[in-house]
Amino acid sequence: MKIEFETYVIFVSFITSFFAVFLSNGIIIGVPAIAQDFAMNNVIQNWVPTIFFLVVAVFTVPAGQISGKFGVKKSLLAGITVFLLGSIGACLAFSTESFLIFRIIQGAGVAFLNVSAMAMVVHAVKPQNRGKALGFTVTGVYLATSLSPVICGFLVHNLGWRAMFYFVIPFLVLCIILLILKIPQEWKTYQHDTIDKVGSIIYAIGILLFIYGFTTLITTNGKILTVTGIILLVIFGAYELRQKSPVFNMNLFKNKKFTSSNIAALCSYLAIMVVTTILNYHLQYVRGWDAQMSGMILIITPIIMAIMAPNAGKLSDKIHPQKLAATGMAIATIALGILTFLNGETPIYFVIIAMILQGIGMGLFSSPNMNAIMSSVPPKDAPTASASQATMRTIGQTMSLGLLTLVFAWIMGNLELSPQYTTMIIQASQTICGICTAACILAIFASLIGIKSSDKFNTGR
Repeated sequence: MKIEFETYVIFVSFITSFFAVFLSNGIIIGVPAIAQDFAMNNVIQNWVPTIFFLVVAVFTVPAGQISGKFGVKKSLLAGITVFLLGSIGACLAFSTESFLIFRIIQGAGVAFLNVSAMAMVVHAVKPQNRGKALGFTVTGVYLATSLSPVICGFLVHNLGWRAMFYFVIPFLVLCIILLILKIPQEWKTYQHDTIDKVGSIIYAIGILLFIYGFTTLITTNGKILTVTGIILLVIFGAYELRQKSPVFNMNLFKNKKFTSSNIAALCSYLAIMVVTTILNYHLQYVRGWDAQMSGMILIITPIIMAIMAPNAGKLSDKIHPQKLAATGMAIATIALGILTFLNGETPIYFVIIAMILQGIGMGLFSSPNMNAIMSSVPPKDAPTASASQATMRTIGQTMSLGLLTLVFAWIMGNLELSPQYTTMIIQASQTICGICTAACILAIFASLIGIKSSDKFNTGR
């Protein structure tokens, strides 16, 4: 009975993780059709994916305290329900404004879903199996990353863009049913705490200004918003240290394993998120391949990640997780280093080798790194730790996409992406890959610092 219970927990975590990424990643394929349907201009069109990530970043930290106070299972149930309502609403959207509102609702649901699903796995699964269980959750993320463009492309082409949202509905309903009928247990760790409303507001405004400002850093307003956001986040950290019931326990960062693993996660997502776009530009604009052929090549890395993640997670239950994470990131660094020299004369097998190395490296890094984060704190702080890693992922992904915009704007100005500007595309791509390689190196050092730390991993329930 215990095995069956844990299996349901892992399955729900896998499905929710898959579909949270499925829509956030796959919607890029449907954006042109959505924009055409609602007559969106270029600026509004770009907000379709961006507003989702902004909302996820804003709600993630408060979701950690809320899920700990009212129950991890209840918060996951609420997150899935809100995500479901947002998806149904998107199917029925009748204007640009209504569609963006439902994207906001989806983002809020995913923020609670991400935090609660991970925390539930930590609470429900035995410590000796935790890495393996978290590995399956990461596998859901990578499978969604690889399959969402293919599935969404098929749905949009044959059934229209609304089919993307209809597709997720039955799976979310299934998760709700399983939570209610098959997972009776509840976990509360902050039930006696009061909700830190002031801290939540400071954090929300600070992270909103920082992320939005970074995506427009090339402008004066972007610089002002970014600096203002950083200042507010520093104020948030100082404020939280003086609270009896903080929305985010800043004292966790006194644990070097927790801190170093979070820094490594931030650097890894910053480095890796943008690589798929860079390779897509290379294949289509530099090599002149069509989208279908490019997609067949681009699926290599996420598939390898999906294969590696559960095995690396299982291995991290037996071997120091940060040793595995450092090794994985070292392999990913080699991959990014190869791509730094990417140009029109680069043999395609070099590109494929780099993609394989990236897949192996990130597959070996992600599950152990997540295990290191979640195992470095007491079980009562699992919601906060889960919120932390989710926030690092969101910030890293958003900064990575912001880096893409900044570098291409700096090198190409307002020129459109076109094969006639191959030289500038190559220059921008090489610059970004160089910066991402540096971020990978920082992630290696962060993991190594964690290995040398005298802080102990938590092995209790």
